[in-house]
Amino acid sequence: MVKYQDTTLDRTFAALADPTRRALLAQLEERKALSVSELAEPFPMSLPAIMKHLNVLSDAGLIIRSKAGRTVTCRLTAEPMEQAMVWLNHYQRFWSERLDRLAAFVEEDQCPPKPSSQPSQASPSNVISMPRRKRSTPPGPTPKKS
Repeated sequence: MVKYQDTTLDRTFAALADPTRRALLAQLEERKALSVSELAEPFPMSLPAIMKHLNVLSDAGLIIRSKAGRTVTCRLTAEPMEQAMVWLNHYQRFWSERLDRLAAFVEEDQCPPKPSSQPSQASPSNVISMPRRKRSTPPGPTPKKS
């Protein structure tokens, strides 16, 4: 059963919604741990802006920060993403089953093809087409007034 009220899931998806935060997580995925300054280096934003993104990731439980002296190091944690994957997989199965049933329905030949008949002639219309009105000026640039 899928949970509808789960703050962990809400925080996870809110954190993953931002491309900068996803890029920060991608950096942490490549390396085991990075300092805040190493994480901030490739981004064209201030260190306080990066810290705000890291706070959102930390609040969501996606990273763990540790401090050694003056250096703050961040590490990726997977548990919240695993919960998000469980939630997403539920809906992936739901839609896969629906699409499989739709494909089976379309592949069935429930409606036999209509017998080919001679092309029908268009029904006569009692509406008379009126010729288009001519434009008052020829197309092109408007003449300059002196």
